[in-house]
Amino acid sequence: MYFDAHSDIWGDITQRRLDGETNVFHRRHYEKFVKGGIEGSFFVIWVDPPYDADYAKRTGEIMQAIRDESRECSDYQIVRNYEEMMAAKEAGKIYVFIGVEGMAYVGEDLSKIDEYYEFGAREGMLCWNESNALASGASSGIYEGLTDTGKAAVKKMQDLGMIVDVSHLNVAGFWDIMDLATAPVIASHSNASALCAHQRNLTDDQLKAIAATGGVVGLNAYNQFIDLDPRKSNVRRLAEHAYHMADVMGIDHVGCGFDFIDIFDSGESFNDNGYFTDGLRSCTEVPALFSCLEELGFSKEDRDKIAYGNFQRVVKEVLK
Repeated sequence: MYFDAHSDIWGDITQRRLDGETNVFHRRHYEKFVKGGIEGSFFVIWVDPPYDADYAKRTGEIMQAIRDESRECSDYQIVRNYEEMMAAKEAGKIYVFIGVEGMAYVGEDLSKIDEYYEFGAREGMLCWNESNALASGASSGIYEGLTDTGKAAVKKMQDLGMIVDVSHLNVAGFWDIMDLATAPVIASHSNASALCAHQRNLTDDQLKAIAATGGVVGLNAYNQFIDLDPRKSNVRRLAEHAYHMADVMGIDHVGCGFDFIDIFDSGESFNDNGYFTDGLRSCTEVPALFSCLEELGFSKEDRDKIAYGNFQRVVKEVLK
């Protein structure tokens, strides 16, 4: 069984519900989760273009869709801590943590982090690819670190007991968070820069810094983060990222954060552009990655840590 630390499924559910569909997870996603052995995940509130023209409106739409979907769907259970996660698993439910991928909605008003928390969010990134009042993304073209408000936001998240996620942050922002860290920090969906020098991936020094907090880095299945040569971007190559990351950080700091894109209607256009990873196109193919890990010499104990154990440990340590 596998814990996927990053999924954009709330976005798909929101748009389909706005278009009149109901019980979207059951009809569109549940069978894939079962086939792939995904026992739980972080589903993130992500305001993607073009909806970023009004962060408040879109955030409200997503939150309402989560409320409505969760009343209808009995396949998953929203959880907020380790005990609730394990109880949901015991009950045969897919456990879902609410995360936030980009907090541009917060602006300068840190009380909105309380709003996220009270809604159920237990994991979050200060920014996506944009630059906002808190931080700047790796793809933003901005190189300054966290703003003063962003630093206060990190302190607030840690005080509340939210998992701080550095995926998407620019380099300066990353190191600012390392300076502020008082609990394990994660990069939910990032790979190793040593194997693929994409700006969204992490250098060995960054990997070591996350490990020093007790955190975990989730392997990302997105093609462009696996190898700069798309002909080499396949499931075996992602397993090699895991091997490198385990060598640099230690086995206790590698997990899964696949960020699968097949969930959207635009999935076919992504496929046409070669953005899918051969052998790992959706959550149904996750077992193939672990077959590669076994071939690379990872023991059953080590594979279980990557599959679910390491992220579950962070959940237990951080969430109140």
